Order: sequence, then structure tokens, then C-alpha cells
Amino acid sequence: MATNSIEHEGPDMGVGDFVLLSDITMDAFVKNLQLRFEKGRIYTYIGEVLVSVNPYRDLPIYGPEYIKSYKGREMFERPAHIFALAEAAYRTLKQRSLNSCIVISGESGSGKTEASKIILRYIAAVTNVSNQAEIQRISNILIQTNVILEAFGNSRTNRNDNSSRFGKYMDLHFDYKFDPIGGKIQHYLLEKSRVVKQQLGERNFHSFYQLLYGENNLQEYGLNHKAEDYYYINQGNCCKVPKIDDKNDYQQVKQAFKIVGFTQDEISIIWKIVAAILHLVSFYNRLSKNKLTKCTFILQSLKRDCKSSMLFARIRRFSFQ
Repeated sequence: MATNSIEHEGPDMGVGDFVLLSDITMDAFVKNLQLRFEKGRIYTYIGEVLVSVNPYRDLPIYGPEYIKSYKGREMFERPAHIFALAEAAYRTLKQRSLNSCIVISGESGSGKTEASKIILRYIAAVTNVSNQAEIQRISNILIQTNVILEAFGNSRTNRNDNSSRFGKYMDLHFDYKFDPIGGKIQHYLLEKSRVVKQQLGERNFHSFYQLLYGENNLQEYGLNHKAEDYYYINQGNCCKVPKIDDKNDYQQVKQAFKIVGFTQDEISIIWKIVAAILHLVSFYNRLSKNKLTKCTFILQSLKRDCKSSMLFARIRRFSFQ
């Protein structure tokens, strides 16, 4: 792939806006997209719509010099870039006092999550310089929420090692100076069935493997480091993925919890719930085998298997049918 440049693109880079194609056919569209990709241009416009091709590697096109070149510019002054899209939305907010919305859509593995992170970083970089410390703090919190959401909402599929299994709507809130002061994230359509069933070659949500491979004191949870021992996470026969460092990711998630504002007790309870899910299938199998319906059996089994009643923070009421 060719080296990227901030300078204006020449004819050898293909057409930067599909609206300007002389031949409006699918073949011409794909050829132009391929040419630009081979030249290191992963972004192309269709009018005010930005088409992005995931390069599946880091590109040096998001540094301070790129941010500076797009800040304050009109959308089509510079080559197609996600910064131009973010700048256009932010300018609409500032100049017209209108809410702006950026819709990021695409198939699994197309780079939607990364695109949202890039937009957040750009907004943080171009807002009030005099209050950068607070802006960076808020931006960092919003970015760290992605780390948490990916741990509990993303998984390895046959098409993508880090596939989002849910939809996400993020609101960014700005003050009268148009500096970000907070945000709100709403999730929807979580693939809950993945908790108990995965296809061959796929994994459960990352958090299960992060706990098993990253936690040093698994005895507290009554678990061991062999993910293959747990039915809810071994059905895909790919507990270990070469490009995923679950041990390191576990530490990043724990740090993200702290940055976002979770207390240590809340963090501990969350991981205990993850551990409890891994134990549930063994309780169910034992219950079915012995044909028992007493809740005391389950609670006693839970305490015996986990070597500690610390697995759950509190059990107020238990009903069973």
C-alpha cells in the first residue's frame, strides 16, 4: 500500500468522490475503490457520505498533523477523510446550533467501532485549548467505555476477531462553548444467545476468556485457567485466538472500569457474575441428573464448587420452578 499524504490527490489516486465518476456502474465503482485502496486511500466520498475500507492495519493518517489540516476546513477542501466528516458535524453544531448525527454502518469487521473512536479523538483534539485537561478527561472516559463494551459485547466470529454483537447509540453533550462535557451510551440488540451457544470457530464474549486467562487469583471464583473445561465457552473449539491477548485485555478492562468511575466492589461483583455464568451449566446438569428441585441443593453446590460464598455479593431471594 502506498504512503499516505495530506496533500491534495492527483489523478493517479482515482476519483475521491464517486459522484464525479464518468461511468456510473458497479464495475467502475469497485475498480475506483480498489485503486484508491491500493494507493493507501481508504476513504472516498459519495457526496456527503463517506465510504471507508478497513485496511486491517494501523495507518499513519490520524496524527496531530492530520488533525490540524482538517480543523476548520470545509468538507471537500481536503482529501476524503473521517476527520472531514467529524469536522463537518462539529461545525454544524457550532455555527448553526443544530444537533448533528453521524451514522456509522457496515458489515461485521468493516471498522465501525474504530471509526467511532477516531471521531471521539478528533472532537477532543479540536475543542477549547484552554480547557484541554478536562476535555481530555471526559474524552478518555468516553473512549474507555468502548473497552468495557467490547469486553462484554464483542466476540470472535468466523469473519472478525473483534465483532460487535450489539448496536450502540452514543450521545455527546456540549456546553455553551461547544466543549464536550459528557455523554450517554445506549446499547440494543445484544446477541444474548451467544452466552450459551457458539458456532464452530467462534467464541463467547471476550470477558469470559479475559477472566480465565488474565486473573491470577481464580481460586476466589472457583475456576481454573483452562477455558476448554467450560461448556459455555468451549463450543466453538477456539478458546485461544492468536491475535487476541486476553491476559493483557483483562488488565485494560480493569483499568477502564476505574477510569469510568466504577468502585472496586462494583468491579468485583461484575467479574463474579461472569464466573457464576461459567458455573451455571454444571449446576443445571447436576440438577437434571438428580431430578432435584430444591433451591438449597443449588446454593450448597455453588458454595462447595466455588470454595467460597464470595461468588455472589448477596442473595436476597431465590425462587425455583
